[in-house]
Amino acid sequence: MCYLLRTTDEGRQQVLLGRKKTGLGQGRLVGPGGKLEPGESPSEAIVREVAEEVGLTVDVADLELMGELTYPFPHTPAWSQKSWVFRAHRWEGDPVESDELEPRWVNVAEIPFDRMWDDARYWLPATLAGDPIHATFQFGPDGRTVESSTHPGFAGAELPGRP
Repeated sequence: MCYLLRTTDEGRQQVLLGRKKTGLGQGRLVGPGGKLEPGESPSEAIVREVAEEVGLTVDVADLELMGELTYPFPHTPAWSQKSWVFRAHRWEGDPVESDELEPRWVNVAEIPFDRMWDDARYWLPATLAGDPIHATFQFGPDGRTVESSTHPGFAGAELPGRP
């Protein structure tokens, strides 16, 4: 997944998120991203996925690898996956809607975590600020809620958007 960041004329930092229109995570806000195709590196895959999902051209040299996330879904093993997390501050073009995502710019200070996958609230704010991430988030039987994690902030943390 790739989080594209910009600063508005008013000095607000924004991130490009998209409402997922199909498949796993439908209806949730996500960063552009997807599966590796045979022979692709994670950075090559994210360049392709950003172009396909939001119509932007990102150069591999402008990607910043922030880390890796592992997502076991023991109750639905077919959903289990590994994701590489990238940031980018440079790209060409303007975001456009695709069959996969309906993109929109969101103020970083106002990210609606209640509309995202449950794990995002644990790591996304710090990662957008430049902190690397390497963690596992295991989802519970409902397929929506993180039940365990290697992330140091998981146990007992007060998190934005979570009761």
